[in-house]
Amino acid sequence: MNPVKHVAIIMDGNGRWGIKHKKSRNAGHRAGLGTVEIVINHCIKKNIKFLTLYTFSTENWKRPEKEIFFLFNLLENFLKKKINKLIEKDIKLNFIGELDKLPVKLKKLIKSSEIKTKNNESLQINIALNYGSKIELINSVKKVIKKKIKLNKKNIDLNLYSKNIPNPDLLIRTGNTKRLSNFLLWQLAYTEIFFEKKLWPDFNVYDFKRILSKFKKVKRNFGAI
Repeated sequence: MNPVKHVAIIMDGNGRWGIKHKKSRNAGHRAGLGTVEIVINHCIKKNIKFLTLYTFSTENWKRPEKEIFFLFNLLENFLKKKINKLIEKDIKLNFIGELDKLPVKLKKLIKSSEIKTKNNESLQINIALNYGSKIELINSVKKVIKKKIKLNKKNIDLNLYSKNIPNPDLLIRTGNTKRLSNFLLWQLAYTEIFFEKKLWPDFNVYDFKRILSKFKKVKRNFGAI
């Protein structure tokens, strides 16, 4: 039975769900927050210590300006309204990505949320925001060179956004799309990957339980026999 310490999720399909049900991509993004809460609660119940959510990629700037504004506003409202509940549940927030390029108001709220939750231990939620794995790797190598230390696997690990986070045990991608989309490329080297047909707002606790059950039965060799 494989222990689960870290689950990573590409929450794909919000926009398509919104168009299908409400004729609005933004309605799908809003609906997806409900699924996020379901997954968070189940992680706490199952003593899963790390959850990484792909929230906004470096490529997502190509989307319409109104949708980008809505996504950032949705995150701001979530942090404002839910921060006390997150603290109550002993949840730590950790943001990874090119955060310096985000709007000033959002950056201040991110910093405040991280400070308020820094001592919490039940679950660490890593929110990948303006995140791109290729940029993360380039920046890590630059840091290693600047520090004048040996360029090797260990030092690259120690200079990633995820330097203090164990690599994901499993990755879930919803939305019936089978690609990694520049997400945690280095960290996913030996991660078990589960692609789901359901759009993110339709993903439920029973789907999550089913995947966790399948994962626990996987024989993980890590290159050995």
